[in-house]
Amino acid sequence: MSGSDTERAEFRAALKDKTIDESDLDRSLEYVLKFKMKTPRGRGYKPSLKFDTNAHVSLSRTSAAEAIVLLKNNAGTLPFNSSIKTVALFSKGSYFFVASGSGSGESKPVHSVTVNEGIKKAGYQVVKFLDETYSHFMDTILVNNRKVTDYFYRRIIPFHPELDLSKATISRQVAESDIAVITIGRSGGEGHDNGFIPLDQTELSLIQDVCESYHAAGKKVVIILNVGGFFETSGWSDLPDAILHVWQTGQQGGNAVADVLKGVVTPSGKLPVSFPVKYSDIPSSCEYKGDEGQKTAEVLPVLYNEGIYVGYRYFDSFKIPTAYEFGYGLSYTSFEFTNLKLSSAVFNNQILVTVTVKNSGKIPGKEVAQLYLSAPASGIEKPFQELKGFAKTKLLKPGETQQLSFVLDARSIASFWTGKSAWVADPGVYEVRIGASSKDIRLKSTFRLPNELVVEKVHNVLYPFSLLNSRLDEISVNRKK
Repeated sequence: MSGSDTERAEFRAALKDKTIDESDLDRSLEYVLKFKMKTPRGRGYKPSLKFDTNAHVSLSRTSAAEAIVLLKNNAGTLPFNSSIKTVALFSKGSYFFVASGSGSGESKPVHSVTVNEGIKKAGYQVVKFLDETYSHFMDTILVNNRKVTDYFYRRIIPFHPELDLSKATISRQVAESDIAVITIGRSGGEGHDNGFIPLDQTELSLIQDVCESYHAAGKKVVIILNVGGFFETSGWSDLPDAILHVWQTGQQGGNAVADVLKGVVTPSGKLPVSFPVKYSDIPSSCEYKGDEGQKTAEVLPVLYNEGIYVGYRYFDSFKIPTAYEFGYGLSYTSFEFTNLKLSSAVFNNQILVTVTVKNSGKIPGKEVAQLYLSAPASGIEKPFQELKGFAKTKLLKPGETQQLSFVLDARSIASFWTGKSAWVADPGVYEVRIGASSKDIRLKSTFRLPNELVVEKVHNVLYPFSLLNSRLDEISVNRKK
């Protein structure tokens, strides 16, 4: 990587005081140059700088839509029905799409399609007053921060306070629109992250006032989360009629959102993280010395004392309630899981698992089948279950079925045994669990491993310098208190 003046000064000082030898630097430089010479550019490849723009745009839009997760959909609020002609777009996030993370997680598209632009391109009208009001608000934010460097420029709007609209102003928009959409945007990434900061009072008041005003007129409200990870929802999720988590899905994010809202695409994304009810429910919260995730962890060292109980492994093992569990995601249609079959009742090298997924609803859609495994814990501590495979169906028509297959090999049933520096599978009965999320398990079956299986022996080179507490012991102590 590029390095800094400070690092270069440290190298020069180390060379001068003989802490390192110049031959060490030469050897490292040789590795870098050899690697560069193996790349296409190093072998003389010259890029044409010509690419299929339409194909890139299409792939970006499709990928974004595939990732969108439907968290809530009361009374078929989504997709928009034929009576929806005009949409009221509230919040600055509806007019600025957070396309990617920051730092190492950043990409720099020429233009990121906003929810506002996507809604318009999908053929809907938007409330002119809100369009003009928020556009002026955005311009004011950018003008007032004109001297900010490009690196921070795109973070100005997500970090800036929300426009404070009065309840009277919000109420006047009800007659002008058929439905309301509120987009909550957060920037998330290396160095600069407000992704997990919960709603502030202005944002919460906006949601409350919009929902109250539109519900009084018999109209519905949709919340869009343009956020890079999990988000606090338990304090307000009962207010809107539908919630979409659209992540930071690139330059075509706004068009992808419109595709899902309109029903061109049936949502099929699933949560890759658990949504805790509150911050303190996260197993690492007691170790992290920041304030509700808003401060950096640079003040004190942070230890991974949760051990194996990370994410859903913790919530599932200790029956901790979640706002939305790992693997969760609704659809506009419904699916049935049948015919779970294992190739053998006794494990010998590998087991083939097959299951049939049927679209039991009324519109086409895709479903993600998830395979969780509960393993015996005769030798070492293990979580209640672990995800060992997942697969998304093709687009299934109503009534159509598809068989999905998973392979469980020796490594997939093994756990790491620190004391033995090895991946070991304990003998006993293993339960295969197929579901639509970590808590929505539809089918179960079992197989047996007759004897202990040492899958891989490794070298003990990363032994911790201090004793790490078992998360299980800590929870047991806290419960007794």
